[in-house]
Amino acid sequence: MASEGNPVCRMCRREGVKLYLKGDKCYSRKCCVEKRPYPPGQRAQGMQRKLSDYGIQLREKQKMRRIYGVREGQFRNYMKEATRRTGVTGENMLQLLEMRLDNVVYRLGLATSRAQARQFVSHEHIAVNGKRVNIASYQVKPGEAIEVVVAARKVPPLVNAIEAAGGRAPTWLQFDAKQFRGNIISVPSRDEIDTDVQESLIVEFYSR
Repeated sequence: MASEGNPVCRMCRREGVKLYLKGDKCYSRKCCVEKRPYPPGQRAQGMQRKLSDYGIQLREKQKMRRIYGVREGQFRNYMKEATRRTGVTGENMLQLLEMRLDNVVYRLGLATSRAQARQFVSHEHIAVNGKRVNIASYQVKPGEAIEVVVAARKVPPLVNAIEAAGGRAPTWLQFDAKQFRGNIISVPSRDEIDTDVQESLIVEFYSR
């Protein structure tokens, strides 16, 4: 995940929702959103502010950007590409983010979080169509095969992630845990993407 100089739990608290940036910890009682359900900061507890339309759009944009772990410049470029493509801009945006290699590694169950998936990619544990790829933002395409390189198939965090996932993958992906290999069946539709964001607000933010 792109570093912003802040602990990731503070990001979840700032957005007021679980962004699942720490994997298993986010599902446990140790989750900061459950323990401290208010924004970070000395005066945040007990304070409630009504956000303007701009503020609501900004928070939604920041939430999506942090979920997928991309910097502002990258995110803006994705929006430009989503606008250029035919179809619904918000759905195009989500599809571009979902087809990032680090996200696909996470969705296949090879990592417990997108941050961990990004690390596996940068360490060249992942191959696309038999070739190692160390670029987390690489855009995968339908028909491509994603697999764990042989040398990394005994890495404990990776093995533990696969066991925890139990071979489950979204309908637009196919995964064989025994072969450490997944396939991209299709580009996901909005109904197949479970990311809890209102992408229309983000499109409105960049349309201002």
